[in-house]
Amino acid sequence: MVNITFPDGIQKSYEKPPTGLEVAQGISEGLARNCVAMEVNGQRVDLNTPIDEDADLRLITTRDPEALEIMRHTAAHVMAQAILRLYKNARLTIGPVVEDGFYYDIDMAPISEDDFPRIEAEMKKIVSEKTPIRRREVSKVEAKQFYLTEPYKLEMVSDLPDGTISFYEQGEFTDLCRGPHVPHTGFVRAFKLLKTSGAYWRADQNREQLQRIYGTAFFDKKDLKQYLHFLEEAKKRNHRKLGEALDLFSFHDEAPGMPFFHARGMVVWNAILDYWREEHRNAGYVETKTPIILRKELWEQSGHWENYRENMYFTDIDEAEYAVKPMNCPGGMLIYGSTRHSYRELPIRAAEIGLVHRHELSGVLSGLFRVRAFHQDDAHIFMTQEMIETEIVDVLRLVERMYATFGLGFHLELSTRPEKSIGTDEAWEMATDGLRAGLDAYGMAYQINEGDGAFYGPKIDVHIKDALNRTWQCGTIQLDMSLPDRFDLGYIGPDNEKHRPVMIHRTVLGSIERFLGILIEHFAGKFPLWLAPVQVALLPINDDLAPYAEEVNAKFRAAGLRTAVDSRTESLNRKVREAQLANVPLILTIGAKEKEAGTLAVRTLDGKVTHGLTREAFLNRVFDHATHRRLELAIFP
Repeated sequence: MVNITFPDGIQKSYEKPPTGLEVAQGISEGLARNCVAMEVNGQRVDLNTPIDEDADLRLITTRDPEALEIMRHTAAHVMAQAILRLYKNARLTIGPVVEDGFYYDIDMAPISEDDFPRIEAEMKKIVSEKTPIRRREVSKVEAKQFYLTEPYKLEMVSDLPDGTISFYEQGEFTDLCRGPHVPHTGFVRAFKLLKTSGAYWRADQNREQLQRIYGTAFFDKKDLKQYLHFLEEAKKRNHRKLGEALDLFSFHDEAPGMPFFHARGMVVWNAILDYWREEHRNAGYVETKTPIILRKELWEQSGHWENYRENMYFTDIDEAEYAVKPMNCPGGMLIYGSTRHSYRELPIRAAEIGLVHRHELSGVLSGLFRVRAFHQDDAHIFMTQEMIETEIVDVLRLVERMYATFGLGFHLELSTRPEKSIGTDEAWEMATDGLRAGLDAYGMAYQINEGDGAFYGPKIDVHIKDALNRTWQCGTIQLDMSLPDRFDLGYIGPDNEKHRPVMIHRTVLGSIERFLGILIEHFAGKFPLWLAPVQVALLPINDDLAPYAEEVNAKFRAAGLRTAVDSRTESLNRKVREAQLANVPLILTIGAKEKEAGTLAVRTLDGKVTHGLTREAFLNRVFDHATHRRLELAIFP
């Protein structure tokens, strides 16, 4: 007799061990048709697994969020099976599920997206066959024997601990896999191959280069169609293409992974940093600056040499070894330690827009999103232990204000101690409890992200959400009790004795470069007025009006607007069209009527045209909109 308890508390007894499918069929055939897997005593397993002891059971249906991940894992197998049918010499490596889809790394002759229809056609055959998917468990010796002619799989099996190893079979196809999978291939109802790229085996650039083929899959064709539409919209917003089209930045082989910002890009950059400095002044921060290159001994003292060296760049100066800083923290420690401090000064909030360099493999570089040189809006807050909760809440409120200014929502995660770390168990527990207390006091729900903290302390990760509902991890708040100890930092307490400060590392925007890339895509290149590189374009309708346009332009520039005059001998329609393509928020057409009346005709990016505005009314409205950093494109009612 087997007793099964369902999530609603109801129990049911079975005379012999049932499979999950049999349990589902006993409830209803409709439920059974939509079940993809099950959770037995908290562990996900295949639906055809016998339940041979009393257990808590949750059936996973196509409506449950984890069902999509399970089905996409099967979709990766379906793709691999199709490729092996079509490309006999292909050799499989790994095929995991990733956010919004899956990929498989395969050693094979290079293919392109032109080959996708052929592969997809074979995948459709496999799906239509509704081939059952079966789990088979073997010993490590048997697994190695099975993969004698598959070098990558053989290497993977060899690295596994001794014991039982699981295979999954669907027709003639067998793959090394932990599972679980859907009951048969027919569950992969709507899929699409998306792109291909190169990848090194086990991310080692000294190993074989593989073909990485990406795809996605959904249970419903409507969901797939909606996702493909999202991808098209994201493609239109691609910050690399918009950055080039709007003349914001570029990349060059002379400095791989290190962006060059053009004049217009620097306008946006400085507008962001002007706002950043304003908010930080108001929040009680001071601004500091530390060198880019520091001696090796400093990085040994901070722990970076031991825990982060593979990501760093090095140089020799006067026969001494130096490192280019990957983080600003050690320099901040030196500044704090250079002066004697009293408890009356605390908290000290020191912020820095620091240029850091981190070694990234060339294959992962991605526009402004993944670079080797970037500016980080760091801050180090030195305080007493009693101040932890208040300071964390204040940082979260600063994060909230700043993200709201850019029209960005966010959610929070608490990331705990990783395997590779420094500091005592007691310090980590105290730091984690301090972050948790700050989060609870702030009042927003948060998730726990086990093992993803920094090597020197736990952290709060801030994930923003853009206009396409994509999430990006930008801000972090890290509570550190190790570095103050390593650098012997202190303050004089009320008892006139030396005490150790607690320190918060935090960023709001994170990498300024990456944040700018996010903003370009968030706004689709149509920056709000306060961020726009050119705020006003003046378009005289003929050559005779060009001097008057320059006169108006000079007055607007003197007032502080960012303007440009298009005096080319081109049609007005073409000038307007090009200004719109450049995403200029305000386009002024200047004709004889406007010159005679001293008024302005204004076209905004939302397509509205306003006639008869006086310069005074125009400037008042524009400065009100920019000063309050409004986001609306409809600047004039």
